[in-house]
Amino acid sequence: MNRKDPAALHEECCAITRALTQIGDWWSLMIVREAMLGTRRFSDFQQALGIARNILCNRLNRLVDAGVLNRVETDEAGRRPEYRLTEKGRDLFVALTALRQWGDKWILTDRPPLALRDRHSGRPVRPVQVLDADGEPLSLHQVMIDEDEAVNARLP
Repeated sequence: MNRKDPAALHEECCAITRALTQIGDWWSLMIVREAMLGTRRFSDFQQALGIARNILCNRLNRLVDAGVLNRVETDEAGRRPEYRLTEKGRDLFVALTALRQWGDKWILTDRPPLALRDRHSGRPVRPVQVLDADGEPLSLHQVMIDEDEAVNARLP
């Protein structure tokens, strides 16, 4: 397999690779972020993101096809559809939060990080971490891939 060939990468049994084929481009992630902030209509996505209509139409269709968004007809003529996150789309909240936290730490170092708070308690949200079975944080070098499971996952 040529690892630089996107078609070959798509066939690979790697969850990261397959996930990126559905939501990995810049605009798709920004659309998902806007949907998480409550944006639902085409014109509102366009205004919030400054995205060209053809690109927005393409990305919305891809996100609907991937099951990340649902297109909901809000009038009888179907002229004012809304786009709403599915459970699959809402599950991206953790990944986007981790990416934002990484960006706050390594990219936007000249300003304070965006504060996330628990809506119920008002307390700050902890950084996203990989935890062991007892809830203790793990670093990269403290985890391993179960080789038997990895091999079995690649078998047809």
